[in-house]
Amino acid sequence: MSHNHGQAANRNRLLIAIGIVATVLVVEVVGAWLSDSLSLLADAGHMLSDLTGLIVALMATIVAARPPSDRQTFGYQRAEVFGALINGLILLVVAVSVSVGAVNRLLSTVEPEVQSTPMLVVAVIGLVANAAALLLLRPAAGHSINMRGAYLEVLGDLVGSVTVIVAAVVILFTGFVSADAIASLLIAVLIVPRAFVLLRDVVRVLSEAAPADTDVAEIRDHIRGTKGVVAVHDVHVWAITSGAPVFTAHVVVEPEIFSSGKTGELLDELSGCLSKHFDVEHSTFQLEPAEHAAHEDELHQ
Repeated sequence: MSHNHGQAANRNRLLIAIGIVATVLVVEVVGAWLSDSLSLLADAGHMLSDLTGLIVALMATIVAARPPSDRQTFGYQRAEVFGALINGLILLVVAVSVSVGAVNRLLSTVEPEVQSTPMLVVAVIGLVANAAALLLLRPAAGHSINMRGAYLEVLGDLVGSVTVIVAAVVILFTGFVSADAIASLLIAVLIVPRAFVLLRDVVRVLSEAAPADTDVAEIRDHIRGTKGVVAVHDVHVWAITSGAPVFTAHVVVEPEIFSSGKTGELLDELSGCLSKHFDVEHSTFQLEPAEHAAHEDELHQ
């Protein structure tokens, strides 16, 4: 599947997921009002943040599909990373807000009247809808940081629905209404690791660190092992967005590579090696004779 087709498929997935999440959000808000359930309201708040995040993710895929220009030479693919950054920050805000509400209710001397039956029904509806949205987004989650953010948000919603269901069952059979506030606190706790993972990936891309699954030393060894290559230096590996690594290097070659006009063949072999073995589609090599490499700045060694 081409990059453009993949982005179109991602947009379609996001549109359907947005419809599902928006519908469940309305149902949960009404259910929270009818049942006086804080955990259901917390899950609705989580759904609201996820709806916002999904909309941001959708806009990011639209912007990222714009072609490169003289000003944006790599195009707008990094818009997906900024979308993921916004998603991560939204998740942190929701986690803090829900935690404060849960603690206040647990410390309050007034016991709320939580209606467990409507709370349970709405939570089950949310569980089914979130499961459907999760299956929809899962195929794209491994290829795009933006889509992974959307996937993690819906996954959190699904876990939140399960938590609310458990709290509703506890209240229904035991009358322990504090289970509602405890469940909302658990939902907040579950949000934080997802936000951390997402923001960690964003920082890795924005700091132009080598992708986590890229072994730079192994790439050097592959290049050195290519016939005609003497040495390699000034190696740089980073990512425009997740799944789009970029590679540059200076490659010192034997004199006959230039004298026999085999530079084109060598470049094809090197770029093919990176594409096949390391999934790097955008690579740039500067071929150098040994005498030129000797004049390179020591900091490039």
